Amino acid sequence: MKVITEAILRDELKTEKPESYVIPEGKIISPSAREYLLQNRIKIVKASEEKTNKKIIKNEMVKPPQRNNGERFETTGTKYQDFESGAYYFEKPEHMTQLFDNQLVAKNHKRISFRGKLDSLQSLFVLNQAILLEMGESQKLIDDLDDILSGLREIMRCDVLNEDFHKELLIGLTHDELRAHSHNPMKYYKIKQMVLPNYTLGKAYALLNQLRTAIRETEVVAVGAFQVENTYERSDLIQELNRMSSALHIMMCKYLAAEYKH
Repeated sequence: MKVITEAILRDELKTEKPESYVIPEGKIISPSAREYLLQNRIKIVKASEEKTNKKIIKNEMVKPPQRNNGERFETTGTKYQDFESGAYYFEKPEHMTQLFDNQLVAKNHKRISFRGKLDSLQSLFVLNQAILLEMGESQKLIDDLDDILSGLREIMRCDVLNEDFHKELLIGLTHDELRAHSHNPMKYYKIKQMVLPNYTLGKAYALLNQLRTAIRETEVVAVGAFQVENTYERSDLIQELNRMSSALHIMMCKYLAAEYKH
């Protein structure tokens, strides 16, 4: 099954913006491509719907207006639109929430689950920072966590606004440096790679490891949220989460090397 991506749409529609775009049978449209059409007020029509041209009104929902084939459906007074089907709603159903603008998806939609996981991860960062501060850990350690936290908040913003993510440095390291330090901590910190957590290593080390694993969990949810068949949307967000887990591994090595005590 072929996926219609945003890049394909931009190439097809670079000379004109039609009122509707028909998705051929046997093909699916990626989330970013769907969002591109909706932002440009281009109606999304499945080939099967174009053939039948039937009106459906159910649970305060109406199909998008027909402009060229058959009668028009009245959508005056509607406030929301279904992101998946293109249907309109007069009121927001309790089981749905806004993905962006007036576009609705079910609250258990994979994109919403990802945002919930991202929100939970941010709250864990704040809690652990407060605990580390009470423990008297160094401000540098807390500041490095704050740098990662700011990146998590930027990921959320970029997802909601459908903007590209850009962050050149993380805990003061470039992307290449993060990879090098994480893969060879013995060279940079005289610490073995991924020292397994143990209660004897202290509470601070355990808290850092907790954040590392929470980032990994969020990355897994992100992969599921942006997967379309065998392709993945928003690789920039997925990649940054991977870098963040590497940054936490580096922080754990630096902690064992007593670099946060300097």
